[in-house]
Amino acid sequence: MDAVGSLEETPNKRMQFATSRHVNSTELERNEEREKYSGVPVRLKQEAQVARDRLLSNRTLPVSRPRKKPVRLPPDVSLEDFEAAIKEIQGAIGDENVEVNDKPLVDGWYMQHPNTHDAFHITDQEELVSSAVVYPGSTEEVQATVRWANKFGIPIYPISIGRNLGYGGAAPRIPGGVVVDLGKRMHEIINIDAENASCLVEPGVTYFRLYEEIQNRKLPLWIDTPDLGGGSVLGNAIDRGVGYTPYGDHFANRCGMEVVLPNGELLRTGMGALPGPDGADNPTWQSFQHAFGPSIDGIFSQSNFGIVTKMGMQLMPAIEHQSYCFTFPRDDDFEQIVDLIRPLAQKGILGNIPQLRHVIQELNVTGRRKSDFHDGSGPMTREEVRAAAAKLPLGDCSWVFYGTQYGPSASIAAQLEVIKSEFFKIPGSKFFLPSDLPSDHYLHDRSLVCSGVPVLRELDWLNWLANSGHLFFSPIAPTRGKDARTIHEIIVKAHERHGFDLFPTLCVAGREIHYITNIIYDRADANMKASAVKLMREMIKECAEKGFGEYRTHLLFADQVAGTYNWNNSAFMRFNESIKDLLDPNGILAPGRNGIWPKRFRGKGWELKADDIDLSSIGPRPEK
Repeated sequence: MDAVGSLEETPNKRMQFATSRHVNSTELERNEEREKYSGVPVRLKQEAQVARDRLLSNRTLPVSRPRKKPVRLPPDVSLEDFEAAIKEIQGAIGDENVEVNDKPLVDGWYMQHPNTHDAFHITDQEELVSSAVVYPGSTEEVQATVRWANKFGIPIYPISIGRNLGYGGAAPRIPGGVVVDLGKRMHEIINIDAENASCLVEPGVTYFRLYEEIQNRKLPLWIDTPDLGGGSVLGNAIDRGVGYTPYGDHFANRCGMEVVLPNGELLRTGMGALPGPDGADNPTWQSFQHAFGPSIDGIFSQSNFGIVTKMGMQLMPAIEHQSYCFTFPRDDDFEQIVDLIRPLAQKGILGNIPQLRHVIQELNVTGRRKSDFHDGSGPMTREEVRAAAAKLPLGDCSWVFYGTQYGPSASIAAQLEVIKSEFFKIPGSKFFLPSDLPSDHYLHDRSLVCSGVPVLRELDWLNWLANSGHLFFSPIAPTRGKDARTIHEIIVKAHERHGFDLFPTLCVAGREIHYITNIIYDRADANMKASAVKLMREMIKECAEKGFGEYRTHLLFADQVAGTYNWNNSAFMRFNESIKDLLDPNGILAPGRNGIWPKRFRGKGWELKADDIDLSSIGPRPEK
């Protein structure tokens, strides 16, 4: 097998099943295969165990607590109707593939992800919960589930894996919705076309899984992975996530989609709309993104217009590469760094989507706790950050640039000389290769990620606080020093007001910057969680007023973010709502996801706006 179990805190249920039923080894292997989508690769087993143990050692919350409330029913559905509905869907796809969410909630850890709620709950743990979880095993069973939801008027929330951590995880936006977990049983790598450097996958295929399969086949291909490898290849792409190779824009590198519409009808986009010979898939489906007529793939990204059950992805041919980093000594170097990056990126001299990180990130990726560097509950002072950084391999600095170059060695050497000549214009800047740094330094993990190898290293910063959860604030700014400074100062001041350490990571392209802010909080501290909500609300508002909008956000802030895109009397949202009402007249498919509400729920108090600070109860709110 290419993966081991998910290192759960409870005894292995698969082994219990095998013992009680005396199943043979073939049946056990099938059980392992069904869960392999969620597994840790053998090569990372020890690292995963260390990461898990470290997280558990920093936890004061109990593993689970008795539920305070009974099953959270879907809105406008009685217990009698809910029980009848559950019985019917069990009959359609199997009793074992439907679970009522009436058990204690377990947050788990990254490789033991809950699919019943948000593991990093910013509100009460029991607030954003599902009433049940359904596990379809095929596109046909997804269609059956959608038709069932229409019949009973039950909101359903499809997830690929549920590891969308920092953005809401597997939680339904309407409490009591039914989570449709596509990953548990739909995790087939349908095709890897080695000649055409592409693949076709189901939602449960993780970056780990795809990477290991490519290695097993000894194919000279790379995947593009985000910082952590346990997420869904398909799910990350349709949420427009990014990675760090030249193929880092994941949605831009998709090719071919199969979609179940909200009425249960099946659609294929691009060349998949043209039938292949003798009933086979079209051979061009993974080769060309478009078809004849409108290109509609985009309406299924960051939307609730359909459930994507298959997707093609382009793969990168393996190539020589060299990762490296630069350090810059002063906080005030920030504008100049951005202005130096812009032409290097626009001219294609920079090989990938690089990261510009503040040096405080060097502290938290060590896996050490904030208390190792700082006394008290407030944010670290700049002097404390400097003193701690001075003891680390990169030394005392303010900004760290992580990049990777690709191509023949002579070409890489020439590119690096150009890059050095530019960055060395900043007095005191320094250059490092992986060979210059200890084997456990973060640069070695960047080198892996930037050559298509998924890792677990980014879990280490979750040890910063006890019971750490996190929110991402992810606005976009032009790649100009003055714009980068404007957005940076807004975020710095907001963090200072609310007493949070600032962890900025900027993914800098030639024309735009993804400014990723990681807000780390203690899930056991209600006051800290409330402050994190206020911090998010203020940053969304203040950045939008300067023209900087989020490209992606936590589900509880989606209404506010969507509301900032209000040019011409919110023409964009009105267009989205028109599509939603046409495709989903019963309003059953992920209502509220990305701020798009169907007519059934729209304007009836479900929306959460900029002045909704108290998130202790999620439900219809009276008009103010």
